[in-house]
Amino acid sequence: MAQGLRQAAGGGAWSKLTRFGENKGSPNGRGAAPPREPKKKVSAQVVWREARELVARYRGQLAVGLFLMLVNRLAGLVLPASSKVLIDNVLPQGRGDLLWQLALAVLLATAVQAATSFGLSQVMSIAAQRAITDLRKSVQEHVLRLPVGYFDSTKTGALISRIMSDAEGIRNLVGTGVVQLAGGLLTAVIALGVLFWLNWQLTSLTLLVLASFGVVMAVAFSRLRPIFRERGAINAEVSGRLAETVGGVRLVKTYTAERREQLVFARGVHRLFRNVAATITAISVVTAVTTVITGIVGVLLIVVGGRSIIAGQMTLGDFVMYVFFIGLVAAPLVQIASIGTQVSEAFAGLDRIREVRGLPTEDQDDANRRSVGELEGEVVFDQVNFEYVPGVPVLQDVDFVAPAGSTTALVGSSGSGKSTLLSLVLAFNRPASGRVLVDGMDLATLRLHDYRSQLGVVLQDNFLFDGSIADNIAFSKPDATRGEILAAAHLAHCGEFVDRFPEGIDTV
Repeated sequence: MAQGLRQAAGGGAWSKLTRFGENKGSPNGRGAAPPREPKKKVSAQVVWREARELVARYRGQLAVGLFLMLVNRLAGLVLPASSKVLIDNVLPQGRGDLLWQLALAVLLATAVQAATSFGLSQVMSIAAQRAITDLRKSVQEHVLRLPVGYFDSTKTGALISRIMSDAEGIRNLVGTGVVQLAGGLLTAVIALGVLFWLNWQLTSLTLLVLASFGVVMAVAFSRLRPIFRERGAINAEVSGRLAETVGGVRLVKTYTAERREQLVFARGVHRLFRNVAATITAISVVTAVTTVITGIVGVLLIVVGGRSIIAGQMTLGDFVMYVFFIGLVAAPLVQIASIGTQVSEAFAGLDRIREVRGLPTEDQDDANRRSVGELEGEVVFDQVNFEYVPGVPVLQDVDFVAPAGSTTALVGSSGSGKSTLLSLVLAFNRPASGRVLVDGMDLATLRLHDYRSQLGVVLQDNFLFDGSIADNIAFSKPDATRGEILAAAHLAHCGEFVDRFPEGIDTV
């Protein structure tokens, strides 16, 4: 089987010098490219479900992180609470004995904060990195099982961005981001309770001001999310084009296209710059509003708080403690602004990853297909029709028989469909109608893994993986012995050039 198909593939190599003729509308020189499907808009409900599944998967680490955060935040209340005791009880009464007790309590609380902060960073950061690793593995596994047509219409850099960059954002869901958000909200709730106890009138006015800040943040995040999503798409597009330019640098230089590629790249990075500038502007608006809100709260403290002290409704210790606790309410809101931006970016990454993982793989129905035993290698095309673009036929009513053990040569002009015929034999594409039979079995009914494990092919576009000559020869059979590798090298006439290298077949 492998020998027969390997010989058939040789026909594609005969015309590789004229393959530019096949390149019309095709990224791989194999006829017209499959049409790009419009991107499906992923709903917020789908993304939320994905986020919930992700959080549920690491709920153990998140539970530990939330506990550590709870202890950390409670310990953080000791210092601001001690200010009232210091000002109203210790200093006026000259209680030196209480001074040391108060200092010891603050010291112990600080030690607890330091220990829980360290533990929180260790638990959550490691959990986030594990989640990123698992997601990358999952996406890469899915991408490799997508049909070849998807790779024909998608830039390599875009796929790399999906696998590597888009997964990075989830650290803000599984890592410290969500836990810090929860801890900040908890601290704010406790602090609000204390503030109402100290001065409910001043706290009510402060809440009105903070509520306006919440509205500004909600609007900002709703506008930031699509910008972050677009940034990922632009970054993938620019990276993809850059990978093509560097990979095809010989062709670029041959046709003196350096200036054209420079302009294409420049336009891409400028689009990326404008996107980043838009996010910076939005974040700057949130920061400016935060500053204004802080100033308004300060004015309320001076006016309302000062009048309460003059009227005897608050002591000086109450006021100082109030200032500390208003900071505990405002700080989480500022932190929420930062974390909210990060979470928006994480959701945008999940959007893009979900799109890829939602694409059907070429072997999804393998469980319903028949297993394949050892094949002899007879290939039959029975009334095969194929088209990349609907209504534009590439192959029409193709019939031929390639007996097992024979050599079948496919000869034709560039773009006539030689490589397309081979892609049908390899099951990279499926016929629009008709059948491709192998040993009398319809290829559409066979399990792809079983079938392809018995194929040998030399494609017209060569590709070498990073590694030695021996590694590349053994790529289809990683457990091949040294003797098998040398035998294959001899059959392929590699010895004609390999023996000239000092390290021979082990040359990188």
